[in-house]
Amino acid sequence: MITGTFRQRGLVCTDHVVEVPLDHDRPDGPRIEVYAREVVAAAKAGADLPRLLFLQGGPGGKAVRPASKSGFVGRALDDHRVVLLDQRGTGRSAPVNRRTLARVGGPAEQAAYLAHFRADAIVRDAEVLRRELNGGRPWTTLGQSYGGFITLAYLSLAPEGLRRSFVTGGLPAITGTADDVYRLTFDRTLEKNEEYFARHPGDRELCARIAEHLRTRDVRMPTGERLSPRRFQGLGLGLGTRAGFDSLHFLLEEAFVEGPEGPELSDTFLAGVHDATSLAARPLYALFQELIYAQGRAANWAAERVYRQRPEFDLDGGAPFAFTGETYYPFHFAEDPALVPLRETAELLAAKDDWPHLYDAGRLARNEVPVYAAIYHDDMFVPREFSLETARAVRGLRPWITNEYEHDGLKEGTAVLDRLLGMAEEDGV
Repeated sequence: MITGTFRQRGLVCTDHVVEVPLDHDRPDGPRIEVYAREVVAAAKAGADLPRLLFLQGGPGGKAVRPASKSGFVGRALDDHRVVLLDQRGTGRSAPVNRRTLARVGGPAEQAAYLAHFRADAIVRDAEVLRRELNGGRPWTTLGQSYGGFITLAYLSLAPEGLRRSFVTGGLPAITGTADDVYRLTFDRTLEKNEEYFARHPGDRELCARIAEHLRTRDVRMPTGERLSPRRFQGLGLGLGTRAGFDSLHFLLEEAFVEGPEGPELSDTFLAGVHDATSLAARPLYALFQELIYAQGRAANWAAERVYRQRPEFDLDGGAPFAFTGETYYPFHFAEDPALVPLRETAELLAAKDDWPHLYDAGRLARNEVPVYAAIYHDDMFVPREFSLETARAVRGLRPWITNEYEHDGLKEGTAVLDRLLGMAEEDGV
């Protein structure tokens, strides 16, 4: 169903909404709406271009909203109509947050509802959308980060819907658990810490000072919520992106000001920390961060378990200060106002032990869809070890392994997508 068309700065944008079952295995059950924006270059609006479905990173992130023909979306528009899907639970597709979930019921009802918001359901939503837009013809996908996880699920569940697939920083472990993944990502996060503090050596002592200040004082962010040492420690999420190193340093530069009773953390700093750590705009990111790895077993707060096994990150053990990365813990659901109402729901999801498998190893080994994947050697979020293992396990997958980019390489410009499209062109795909 088309809900609107508009033009902006060289683009023609058409909004689509399709109704899909909450549970695709129960087509007669409750239904939700899924939204996508189709974008085409204005100069090619009348052309019969193939469609490319962009699968956003996350989990819990909505699709990009391009305002002009630039960056990687602009490059894709040279040859395609680009479909920007808000994955269920994000943006305008049955958004998940403390307010919308309150309408579902109590924690048990919310957990049962959210069990249908993983990659397998997103693939089936995409198939409904493809039949609506593409007349049943297969289309191309481009999966960034978690979008690559969805791509592997797509190749497992509905490969007939795919003409070819591109993946950037998103080849998941096919069988690895959340614990397996976090053991490697904690290693990579330590490497990023060492790289960061080598670039800004004075920041390590400053961070230790901030953590001690937070440990001994009740410091409130502009929203009124307390800033704890562990929440501050989570600023390391930015170390996994190219721009994150500098933006973190610039934030720390203005950490302290002189107050009436001595040094205090500045409002500028506290507002910046809140903006970087609040989950108000993407609560699904925290709820699902480790559930995306759960297959046939419970996640049971894997990040917290692995964190406690790593003395290098212990804020009370005398180790040099180190930031953590893309991990969420029970304390987030006790401290972040956007997550506090979802605490019991999160506990139920963490304990759920009957998650279906997302990937079909046998089908992937027989795969006939051409796949081109950028594997970032130093990726802090998606360990290269599992990505390389998966690349070998998927028939017809051609990897490009590089240390020129961080996890957000796709968003730096057009070079990454240019390289992958060029690889496909070399193969005549």
